[in-house]
Amino acid sequence: MVYRRPPSRFGIHSLSIKLSALISAICLIAGIFAAVLMLKSEQKQLMFEEHEQLNQYSARFIGQFGRFIDTKTNIAEQANEVVKRALFTHTNTNASFKSPQFIITDELTLRSMSDDGLSAAIIPKKNYSPAYERLFAKSEQLWQVISPTLIQDYFNFYLLTEDDFVRVAPPNWALDVPADYRAVNSLNFDRVNEQNNPTRQAVWTPVYYDPIWGKWIVSIVTPIYKQDQHVALTGADLELDKLLEYLPIDDPHQQMFVVDAQGQLLAHPRLDNATYQRYGRQGKPLRMSDFINPKLVELVSGALRLKLPTVTEQFSYEGENYLTTIRKVEGLDWYVGIYRKQSSALEALEALQIKFLGLFILYAILVALLLHQALYQLVLRRIYLLVNAVSSFGKGKMDTDFPPESKDEIGVLNGSFKDMSVELSNTITGLNQRIKEKEVAEQAANRLSKAVAYSGTGVLITNYQLQIEYVNPKMLEMTGYSEEHFIEAKLLSVIAREMAILNEDIEFDLRSRNYWRGDTMLQHIDGRAIWVSLSISPIRNEEGDVDSYVVSAQDISFVKESQRKMEQLAYFDTLTGLANRTFFRMQLRKSMALADRGHYAFALFYFDLDEFKRINDTLGHDVGDQLLVEVARRLKNRLRTEDTIARLGGDEFAVLLSGIESHERAKEVANTIQRTLNQPIQLGNNEVIVSASIGITMAPDDSSEEDQLLKYADLAMYEAKAKGKNTYHFYSKELNAAANERLYIENELRQGIRDSQFHLHYQPQVDSRDGRILGFEALVRWTHPVQGPISPFKFIPIAEATGLIVELGEWVMREACAFSARRAKAGLEANVSVNLSARQFQDANLIATMSKTLRESGIAPDKLHLELTESMLMGDVDTAISQLLEMKRLGVSISIDDFGTGYSSLSYLKRFPVDVLKVDRSFVQDIPEDSNDMEITAAIIAMAQKLNLNVVAEGVETKEQMEFLKANNCFIVQGYYFSRPLEEGAVNALPEHLEVEAP
Repeated sequence: MVYRRPPSRFGIHSLSIKLSALISAICLIAGIFAAVLMLKSEQKQLMFEEHEQLNQYSARFIGQFGRFIDTKTNIAEQANEVVKRALFTHTNTNASFKSPQFIITDELTLRSMSDDGLSAAIIPKKNYSPAYERLFAKSEQLWQVISPTLIQDYFNFYLLTEDDFVRVAPPNWALDVPADYRAVNSLNFDRVNEQNNPTRQAVWTPVYYDPIWGKWIVSIVTPIYKQDQHVALTGADLELDKLLEYLPIDDPHQQMFVVDAQGQLLAHPRLDNATYQRYGRQGKPLRMSDFINPKLVELVSGALRLKLPTVTEQFSYEGENYLTTIRKVEGLDWYVGIYRKQSSALEALEALQIKFLGLFILYAILVALLLHQALYQLVLRRIYLLVNAVSSFGKGKMDTDFPPESKDEIGVLNGSFKDMSVELSNTITGLNQRIKEKEVAEQAANRLSKAVAYSGTGVLITNYQLQIEYVNPKMLEMTGYSEEHFIEAKLLSVIAREMAILNEDIEFDLRSRNYWRGDTMLQHIDGRAIWVSLSISPIRNEEGDVDSYVVSAQDISFVKESQRKMEQLAYFDTLTGLANRTFFRMQLRKSMALADRGHYAFALFYFDLDEFKRINDTLGHDVGDQLLVEVARRLKNRLRTEDTIARLGGDEFAVLLSGIESHERAKEVANTIQRTLNQPIQLGNNEVIVSASIGITMAPDDSSEEDQLLKYADLAMYEAKAKGKNTYHFYSKELNAAANERLYIENELRQGIRDSQFHLHYQPQVDSRDGRILGFEALVRWTHPVQGPISPFKFIPIAEATGLIVELGEWVMREACAFSARRAKAGLEANVSVNLSARQFQDANLIATMSKTLRESGIAPDKLHLELTESMLMGDVDTAISQLLEMKRLGVSISIDDFGTGYSSLSYLKRFPVDVLKVDRSFVQDIPEDSNDMEITAAIIAMAQKLNLNVVAEGVETKEQMEFLKANNCFIVQGYYFSRPLEEGAVNALPEHLEVEAP
């Protein structure tokens, strides 16, 4: 008998196996597909987060660097302001200085090393002048003060002028630079001119290689303008490699590159020091294409071309995909890029992918085994229902309804699959959430821990009671204390004793606002205090309540010290220690504001020292400086602490006296100042006595405007000088009216010279013995088109003060010579006398002008008589004699006018190459009533005759005066007795001999 397996059983088993295999395959494929979709979604989300994280990191990173650049810019601008005030504003031009010691060389450039070795200076020999001699000395003194501070912030600090003067610290560059170097042709000078830098602020130059220093550097340069003209700049260099140290990357997965706006690569992992040096020495730019791949070059070039502030993109290089963000640094015009591999971000996701795939395969195999065993016992309908449910679940429908449970195997399997689906859904959801939370928490904790530990800022963390629980290494380094000193100590105990007054304010703000920020001082272990910028911020728990505080402290000691030094240089006079003009104007502005509010008055004293220039010239500038220092000391000792005493420049001083409401009180102070200054001053081997002419204004009575009050004080001071010096004068409305008239005459004087409103009158000089006319004195007259005739006593002093007397004097000389030429041509007496002013006598072009005038007029030189006053010759006697000799070489005659009213030094008179003495009218007008004048006049005539000089008497108006002069052998006279000054037509009508009344 042959045994056969029952057909139905064989069919079910075969079908179970097939169905089992088929469903297992379907489950496996569906699981893998679902896993792939899920992981793809996770990958996109992770890449988006990486982009955001990279952008945030770049923004914070570049922001910190930008603030560092702003700090450097601010320091450079403050240093520029100090240099401008010290070297290019009005200072005491009489101050002494030490001549520079130049390095002996055959070059066309002068080089000088400072005595302390901190700086050096250069200038082309052709540009060297007394002004630059002073600039050598003054800049060396200034660099001794500011360069030690600035070299801590910069690689060097220098000054460049339009005449190629350079002062630099350290000195190496100035000693090694080629002799043909010209500052005005440099990149730095061109960078800050009016066209390229209309805002006149500090600017950064592109990075360049300096062959003298042998370094790649970037410069910050700030222009200096004088009278609205660009005359110089100050600059500071930073080494490129040192500057790049402020762009560290603390993540090993990230790399950085830096390019400038011209596309030059400044930093990259492939750029080492040898490469920098090789490119610099060869004069080659650091092209991006030499170091980075074309895709990244294309991204950077696009950002530069479109001037985009931020670019975030992906690129591929050597089989790796990278994320990159490029962000612009505004101050430097640089672009900083940070990039990292995508693989580093996807490593955790790839590990998770393998786990998911393995898990789904395991589940699929388990389902297949269970189905294979259950199909032996269940009917196909239930198997199909279960297969459909499993297939639906495998396609991602987590809410699939499985067949109902029962006590047999298929029913149990149905329940198992249902439970498994729920558990698997919860597991996947929970797993994704925990993985994400864990990664975020780990990254944040790691980043925060490193940032705090390696921060350049001191950090403390306290509990809610302000008890310290954590201190970072930087705080230990700043204070010198150990960690044990801080832990469990109270936060306010670390504040220095000097700032303990702030403790209550800090504690109040923390309790009321949970926040405090400000500048204070921390206690150092050695007992000193260090300035810090302190910030106390709250840390809140999940419920939003404050449970601790984080404290950050940035050391600003150097900034505070720099500010103190800058303020000292900016607001106080370096010689006397008094307030300078800038500080004085600030205090005056504050006083005016207080006065405007009422119930406050003050007095403004404006004065200078009488005859200071004479002391400076005779005893030397060093003695003049000692005198200014002693005057400042006496003023500080004699006046009140609340009064502001300032040296405005040279020998000019000003005093703000608070609480002075009456003229009587101001008079008392003025008398006190004069008595204080009148005490003898011992200067070396010399004892001098000085005085002051003081102008006084009362605020707010005289004016409520700052500039107007200063103007009134100045007017009052000049009135005090006019009254004979060593006195004081209060401002009055009459002074202002006189000043306005003076300003009007000054303006009209310029117009009058342009419009030829002037003409000459001529007063005859007569031989009193026979009435013969020997010559004429030319006297300028002004007929204004509106005001009519204006007295010379009004316009001549103004022309002298403004310098217009030079132009007017040249015209007078030309007209007088033309008058002489016309008389000579007519066969008449042609001698003509012309008065020279002090300004004309000191004019460098005087000799050339006289020579040209004589040549063009064609008169004989001896027909021109030049009249000078004694006071003009008694300043620098040797220079005056040299100038007189030059004039005598032209053949002209020289007279000393108003003799007897000035110095009348016989020892000097005999050295002057003069021909004539003119007796001043002040001695003649009271003859014969004043016997003293008669004796003086007789003595002057006798002295002139002993010196073989001719004598001319001015102001002769009576017969008695003429007879007295004739009796004393003075025969040449001029005055109303013979003739008033006449126009040329009237002069030509005079006879050759004027009538002389017989005695």
